[in-house]
Amino acid sequence: MLELLTNDTFKAKVFDYEKNKEWKFKGDKPCIIDFYADWCGPCKVVAPLLEELAKEYDGKLTIYKVDTEAERELSSIFGIQSIPSILFVPKEGQPQMAQGALPKDSFIRAFKEVLNVE
Repeated sequence: MLELLTNDTFKAKVFDYEKNKEWKFKGDKPCIIDFYADWCGPCKVVAPLLEELAKEYDGKLTIYKVDTEAERELSSIFGIQSIPSILFVPKEGQPQMAQGALPKDSFIRAFKEVLNVE
């Protein structure tokens, strides 16, 4: 099951951008964050794929979703201009952003290369 993040839960579970200027991930395992909107066609294509990946990688990574319509402040902090935008957040190191409806093999490759998850 994918978890919907609000601004407050993002600061508690991922990164408190109000307290820290340098990136410091709070999670206990790597995550990805899907910035989406309900009206977005490509977002609707990615959504079932993320549900599938959440089951396949259960316990290895967390998949969050951020509704860009409801969480405008969070979206602006990450400079979200187009959706879907997917933020890959490794346990150590800097997060990386990808844009567009990625195919499953691209997610799997990013999990391995960016998040060190197989």
